[in-house]
Amino acid sequence: MVNYKVTVSTGYLAGATTLNNVFIKLVGTDGESERKWLMGIKGASSFMKGMVSCFTVCCPVSIGKLILIELSKQRLPLFPEDNWFPAKVEVQSPEGHTYNFPIYRWIADSEVHRFREGTALRVCDDSHHLGRYSRQQELSQREKDYCWNVYKEGIPHCMKAESPLSLPCEVRFSFTKTTEFIFTAATGLTELQIKGLSSCKKKWNSIDAINRVFCNKRTNISDYVQKHWKEDAFFGYQYLNGVNPILIRRCKALPDNFPVTDDMVFLRGKCSLANEMKKGNIFLCDYKQLDGVKTNTINGKKQYLMAPLVLLHKTPDDELMPIAIQLKQTPAEDNPIFLPTDTEYDWLTAKIFVRSADFNEHQLNVHLLRTHLLAEVFVVSLLRNVPMVHPLYKLLVSHTRYTLQINYLARASLISKTGVFTQFAASGGEGMITLLKRSLSSMTYTSLCIPDDIAERGLEHVPNFYYRDDGLKLWDIIHRFVQGVLSFYHKNDAEVQQNSELQKWISDIFEYGSLSQACTGIPQSFTTVAEMVKFVTMVIFTCSGQHSAVNTGQYDYGGWMPNTPLTLQLPPPTTKGTTSETTMLQTLPDINTTVKGMSTLWLLSKQSSDFVALGQYPEDHFSEKIPLKLIRDFQGELEVFSAVINVRNKSLDVPYTYMDPKVLENSVAI
Repeated sequence: MVNYKVTVSTGYLAGATTLNNVFIKLVGTDGESERKWLMGIKGASSFMKGMVSCFTVCCPVSIGKLILIELSKQRLPLFPEDNWFPAKVEVQSPEGHTYNFPIYRWIADSEVHRFREGTALRVCDDSHHLGRYSRQQELSQREKDYCWNVYKEGIPHCMKAESPLSLPCEVRFSFTKTTEFIFTAATGLTELQIKGLSSCKKKWNSIDAINRVFCNKRTNISDYVQKHWKEDAFFGYQYLNGVNPILIRRCKALPDNFPVTDDMVFLRGKCSLANEMKKGNIFLCDYKQLDGVKTNTINGKKQYLMAPLVLLHKTPDDELMPIAIQLKQTPAEDNPIFLPTDTEYDWLTAKIFVRSADFNEHQLNVHLLRTHLLAEVFVVSLLRNVPMVHPLYKLLVSHTRYTLQINYLARASLISKTGVFTQFAASGGEGMITLLKRSLSSMTYTSLCIPDDIAERGLEHVPNFYYRDDGLKLWDIIHRFVQGVLSFYHKNDAEVQQNSELQKWISDIFEYGSLSQACTGIPQSFTTVAEMVKFVTMVIFTCSGQHSAVNTGQYDYGGWMPNTPLTLQLPPPTTKGTTSETTMLQTLPDINTTVKGMSTLWLLSKQSSDFVALGQYPEDHFSEKIPLKLIRDFQGELEVFSAVINVRNKSLDVPYTYMDPKVLENSVAI
């Protein structure tokens, strides 16, 4: 007889314990063990939360190199079926070899579940017939568990789910995440109801009255925004380091529909637009995708959403200052170009219309489409097409955490017919789908890759652009890590081309993410190692750094509503000199609209206490020495990068923390 020492670790999660009987079978190249009931000296406590328990499995002879294990459980008489979350199983063979089996899955039934040994294997490496069979069975089950669904025609597909509880157990929120999410939402709404604000359809009678909203929910940056929101320098700063840093671009020639002249923007002929454009000092923000979008009706009143053009100038003091604003795309007498030299409320009102347009563009294109919806496509394609033993799965699985449930909740609570965005944002409803379709059609692969995007927009040398600085550095760190890991398993281009599971992953992303639109530039297949590495880098960057950059600061910059109105309820002025503080207040959203928007931004900016920071891997999916060393190197680089960011931020009035690896979530989880 030969003995195999089996060590079973149960995850440290709420509800991970099982009191059911647990069974294991070891399967090797030369045979298999009997199905063994794992009954140890700890008895019923062997599989409690966080417990590590050891057992012995006896075989008449050695069963060779271990290929997989089979786990199952059976309820005791009179006891209910329970869920169990085994983290991993370690097996020491009589020959002295140690085999690791990463699991990290919920087992909720009495079926037999197979798990592969932890060495990453591409499909071409899986030479044993039992390994190939297990691989096929796993993907066959995944295709049933993770089905594509069309939420709305013309936007990326999503996962089919009837409710959060219909999602597979392993992709649902943890108990901690669920509890905190509900608590944050409930306390925000309760505070608003107590104050009588959530149902009040009146207009604001003064700017100071807005202070009554969430007086106890403030951040250092939201306080700064409240003090500086009227300032031109801060208006320009937000295009670089606010929540929508992807719209601004260097202007080489004025658009034909934006007839700004030197006399308008440069007094006494000190400069000329032509010369400043040659120097790279003129920048354009064009909200043309909003043009003609059908607007909402809120509290029985038609809402207004403009498609502005904004011209900015980099001053000798390295400040980015707005110098001209046109609120509609087509030049006309009733569409004046507003200037800083206009009256205080003419200029401020023009900026408010721009900030409202920016909110709608940001929420639907920059935030929802380019992070949440794309991340869901990456996740569903991975889970349908790539088995746990594949190196790509091991690399990306930590970046899938909570994405499917948070997106389900977004569709149910934010953009559904009764959702907050649908009811209270200017572009809610029919306009929302129009804008999402336009955004997808205009999205390009290069715009998702920050080095290409920054170069294409001509922003390499803009000063005080912390999103760019931190984003490029983060991209480089991720790229080196991805290159190291994937190149370890793919030695040449031919191995990439022959990796059928990898190719199916990217082809599904092209089909269900970009809807087979070749104009987006999203790859349909991989032909080289370099192509694969770049795309996987983009996936990780999108799910972590980019999502944080466009999500985490939502309440910082939107917690003071006049800086980011989600809708406006008067049309823009058609003649200069007709605005005042009164008309500005009448233009801003009603009280209930304001507070619904602000409470939602508070919820979406609130990080869960069980978040996993970028570079942290609580689940040990890799077992080989080189990938494990690459992970340690990755973590070291991120730690140094975090320290550099913290040193820089000490000298800034508005610290930029959204790409700091220590506070940067590993996945689209909120």
